[in-house]
Amino acid sequence: MRPIADAPVTRDGKVLVLAYDHGIEHGPVDFDPQPESADPEHVFDVATHPAVTSLAVGKGVAEAYYPSYEDDVSLLAKLNGTSNLWMGEPDSAVNCSVEYAAEELGAEAIGFTVYPGVNGEVEMFEEFREVQEKAREYDLPVVMWSYARGQAVKNDTGEETIAYAARLGLELGADIAKVKYPGSKEAMETVTRMAGPTKVLMSGGSKTSDREFLESVKSVMDAGGAGLAVGRNVWQREDPIALLDALEEVIYEEASVDEALDATTPKP
Repeated sequence: MRPIADAPVTRDGKVLVLAYDHGIEHGPVDFDPQPESADPEHVFDVATHPAVTSLAVGKGVAEAYYPSYEDDVSLLAKLNGTSNLWMGEPDSAVNCSVEYAAEELGAEAIGFTVYPGVNGEVEMFEEFREVQEKAREYDLPVVMWSYARGQAVKNDTGEETIAYAARLGLELGADIAKVKYPGSKEAMETVTRMAGPTKVLMSGGSKTSDREFLESVKSVMDAGGAGLAVGRNVWQREDPIALLDALEEVIYEEASVDEALDATTPKP
């Protein structure tokens, strides 16, 4: 497993990925609450915040925008993704190779989704093997989006399910596993223990209140998590910088939620 404490996608051994692969995964509906978020340049600007350790985007967005930001943003190339128009079992098309991401895009990390439990699990695991081994040749950290899905999965946010998803990150060779939040610090402790040396990130999910979101992040950090990968909870806000300021306090300064909110709330 690749030591990533000094990798460009970490800060003091912690991670905050700003995820912006929603254009392919969810479509325009995710940009409706904050229309300027449909402009990748806006999100790249947000990603220059010092709390953000990398920005996760697909090939086309990286080609179009990353050359203007390569000095200020660390690129995490998301190699696979499928539109929300797809009506079959969850699956994810491979849209970019490791070679192209490394040599043409200038990526400093690789992201890849797997859906344990779906009918196509075997093929997805084999695709991940190819990506993971090729990424090792380029000395690039690999982040696995590990989301249990399929007919056999009755509760995709249950502690056992998420712990299994994190464990698969370790078993398949991911450096970092991005998983759903299991609902409590105690459950997250189980998840991080199952992942062993693989760093665990909380998936940001749908937009919630500042306090609710920061409380979940705080519990992840207290449980031994490495940080989070967040999209909508940042760039769907009118003031995404204010939330990133608060996340910086919680993740890197180990501040309480009250301290983070107080430090980032404008004084009269």
